[in-house]
Formats: sequence, structure tokens, C-alpha cells
Amino acid sequence: MTTEWIPKSYEALYNLATQAKTYIQGNMGDLGINGKTAEWVNVSYINNTYIPYSNDYLAWLNPATRTPLMITAIQASYKALVPMTRELYGFMKANPVVTDENLQAMGFPKRSTGSHTPVPPPATVPEATVELPSEGVVRIHYRDKDSNKRGKPKGVHCVEIAWIVAETPVLQWDGLINSAVDTATPYTFSFPSELRGKTLSFALRWENTKGEKGAWSPVYTALIP
Repeated sequence: MTTEWIPKSYEALYNLATQAKTYIQGNMGDLGINGKTAEWVNVSYINNTYIPYSNDYLAWLNPATRTPLMITAIQASYKALVPMTRELYGFMKANPVVTDENLQAMGFPKRSTGSHTPVPPPATVPEATVELPSEGVVRIHYRDKDSNKRGKPKGVHCVEIAWIVAETPVLQWDGLINSAVDTATPYTFSFPSELRGKTLSFALRWENTKGEKGAWSPVYTALIP
């Protein structure tokens, strides 16, 4: 079983989560899901995580409602749904009543039949270069620091980007109050015209396939064109 089974696109994650939710809701008794586990599935996963992501995804899907605020919202709900979907899979995989066929019907991988090497927490930090291709657009290219290869190091699922737009640079990590995730360089910000001339401050860190995070990069800044 590959460790990279979580979908990288908004659409694919929506489809997977919807498939899993629908199958589990329709087969809770047969799957032996009850008590606290059923409560976690219905409340923590479906009501508190899946439904907000579903609402954000459907709004993002419509170009008329795909505003910068909407893009920020779906980035946050994607970031919340990914580890919860991984945890849901862990529940189902550990349940002796759930068969490999059940897992596949949920859209999940079958259980691994062989040994594998655990994925360690990220030990390196990303480095970034900034491109300003057009008005209001800031494009961030990233790779592993001191590496000659583009993109992510082995075992890393995504990069987390903490950011803020302000009149002046924000150089402390705790001041970067917004968050985005990306799985393939580059990452592109598209800002409305009223933010042109302001400063985008951002930092990056790696996240592995188990949701473990590495150290933050230095803070980068770019003037929004």
C-alpha cells in the first residue's frame, strides 16, 4: 500500500470523502460501528469536518463565488479534512469487522500485507523563490533547502504556507495568521486589486504523510504587484 493515498486535488478529496461517508452511513451496523466511534464519525468527521469542506468545495467550484476569501476558506477546510480522513481510515482499518472489500468500497486502500519503513518527521526545511507574473499575482516556487531537485523531499505529503498581507513586512512566525497547503510547486496567490502595493509575508514547512510537521523556513516577503 502506498502512503500517498490521500488525494491531492480538491475534487478528488471531495469524491473520496463523499464515497467513504456514504458507504459508512449506509452500513454502520454491518461494520460494527456504534457508541463513541459512531459519534466520532457522525459528529467529528461528517458534521464538523466533511460538511464544511463540502460546502467550501461547492462554492469554490463555481467561478462566480471563487473569491480570494473563498480560496482561503477551502484551503483551511482541506487542511482540516486531510488528517481527519486519515484518522477515519485508521479506525476502519483497525476494525476486525471491516474487510478489505469494505475498505475499497469506502475508497480506501486495502490493508498492507508486508512490512514497511516508517516515515520519519520532516528533518529539512523548504526554501522559496518568488515570481510576480502579473498584477495581483504572487507565485511561490519551493524545494527542499540545499537540494538540487525541485519540489518535496521523500516522505513529504505537502508544504504548509503560513502567510499574511500587511502594510509592512511581518517577520515573526506567530504573526502569519493565515495558512495554505500545497502538494506540488508552484503555489499561486491571486489577490484583489485593493491589496496591490501591500506586502505578502510567508514561511513554509514540510508535512509528511502522517501529518507530522517540520521546522519553519525563514520568513519571506514580496510586494504584491
